[in-house]
Amino acid sequence: MPPLTPRMADVVARMARAGHPPLHALAPDDAKLAYEKGSGVLEVPKPALERVQDLRIAARDGQALPARLYAPSHERLPLLLYFHGGGFTVGSIATHDTLCRVLSERSGCAVVSLDYRLAPEHRFPTAANDAWDALSFVAREGAHAWGLDASRIAVGGDSAGGTLAAVCAIQARDAGLPLALQLLFYPGTTAHQDTPSHQALADAPLLSQDLIGYFFGQYVTSRADRDDWRFAPLNAPDVDGVAPAWFGLAEIDPLVDEGIAYADKLRLAGVPVDLEIYRGVTHEFIKMGRAIPEALIAHADAARALAQALHA
Repeated sequence: MPPLTPRMADVVARMARAGHPPLHALAPDDAKLAYEKGSGVLEVPKPALERVQDLRIAARDGQALPARLYAPSHERLPLLLYFHGGGFTVGSIATHDTLCRVLSERSGCAVVSLDYRLAPEHRFPTAANDAWDALSFVAREGAHAWGLDASRIAVGGDSAGGTLAAVCAIQARDAGLPLALQLLFYPGTTAHQDTPSHQALADAPLLSQDLIGYFFGQYVTSRADRDDWRFAPLNAPDVDGVAPAWFGLAEIDPLVDEGIAYADKLRLAGVPVDLEIYRGVTHEFIKMGRAIPEALIAHADAARALAQALHA
């Protein structure tokens, strides 16, 4: 395993000393609560924004999905539709509230964060369907209804949320819905977690193979689910013409190789790609800005990419 930065090593050591059971040792409901409880401990202070509004977006089955709109002003802004991480099993609007505020403040764009439905109550492809339903609604009528610019939309997410954003970018291409950017923090893109980084970093801090197996065991129920490109975008038949992509990857993360592989797939299809690998840090580092300087750099890099794509 490559060396952790001193700050990252200190965070990992402090987590070990805290002695909390790993999420994969808990029942799903308990894992959700534990993740919610710990999600903000290392975050930067929450930026105050001029506009924060709770919303509802209808899914295809009529379920009202909670969402939250963040904006630095009441102007007609472009927007990022954001999908939180958590292995399709944990996470929420609340766990990613600070990150979405930071992206909105730093980019000058609106951010709409979606509470898609989670496993094990809602298995594949519910999360993917919810994400696409939300994007379709935002582009069709939501942005206009909220006073935002429907002609300038990006999608983004971290980890499982990055998977959903990548899937939505393909679906948007197929539907003729133009997107300005797909913003992908360490997205999951493979079907079977068998890359060299999965093998070398099986016991990596923050995201081990045991935890990945636990999450995906809640969400996918068959090999066919795993091989479906809506779970594993690397399996998409083609990605020609999808939105330009910005990747923010962590060096010490089992997902790093699949992030690089998906970036390569996009590049080979002629899609503009900007890829950053943050050295010496682990999965989840973007939510540790109070302790990890690389998180602050990633916030700035991502916000700059958003601003350049959406304010062009």
